[in-house]
Amino acid sequence: MPANVGFRSRTRLTCTVTTVLLTASAVFVAPAAADEPAITARTTPAAASSAATAGGPRAVPSTGGVRLAPTGGGSLSGRVIVVDPGHNGRYLRAVNTRLVPDGRGGRKACNTSGTASTGGYAEHAFTWSVATKLAAQLRARGATVILTRPNDRGVGPCVDERAAIGNRARADLVLSIHADGARARDRGFHIIRSTRMAGGTDVTRRSARLATITRESVSRVTGMPRSNYLGGGTAITPRADIAGLNLSRVPAVMLEAGNMRSAADLRLLRSRSFHTKQANALTQAAVRFLR
Repeated sequence: MPANVGFRSRTRLTCTVTTVLLTASAVFVAPAAADEPAITARTTPAAASSAATAGGPRAVPSTGGVRLAPTGGGSLSGRVIVVDPGHNGRYLRAVNTRLVPDGRGGRKACNTSGTASTGGYAEHAFTWSVATKLAAQLRARGATVILTRPNDRGVGPCVDERAAIGNRARADLVLSIHADGARARDRGFHIIRSTRMAGGTDVTRRSARLATITRESVSRVTGMPRSNYLGGGTAITPRADIAGLNLSRVPAVMLEAGNMRSAADLRLLRSRSFHTKQANALTQAAVRFLR
């Protein structure tokens, strides 16, 4: 769910994000949960070599985010892909209310922790699970992957910084993962694209193509139906208010993977096998887009 929509309540949680502060030579290794890989962020070449020698995860120099080197070779060799797990695991009002550029001349709140199901299953937990699975698949196919946040327990970064991470890395594409918090009778996924991006007409056009390819892949692989409440049946929603997309200078789209308030959607969104299918779909979309 886009950062500007959430608010604090029992059923709709919010969170904000602060930028992870690391010195140029520091190595940050996030403690790993059972299904969460340890990751090393913002390393120098020397630090990366040391981490690899010590048996830690192999990392490459980064200009922002958590940059992970390929683990294999294949159709994505030489590509840089930013994976953006929407929102964050914690809410911090002082950060959440800080205003940042929205990419269309205005300002908006930094970020939130997103929505949640009526039973409390959080959007940020869903997006993190899918993002880590996606990162592993992309790396196995030869891509360098940059995660916009290092774990699902902290805060950071704001939506404008998430776009800047992809821009600084000159990424080949950005995939932002979210889930929606609509009415209980609404269901299905949709892809959000920006109508005017910082990268100009060509990047906006290429992002529209990425949105179409991603829609087809998600439809084919996941079993989640197209949205019946946004996109007019196309499952593609052009918007001008999503800062992370507006500020991007590289092709970027946002997936709303389903409605967390729909019982039918939630059964899929809570399923680890669905998380894997979602990662498969996004991997296939990236391969096709970059082919």
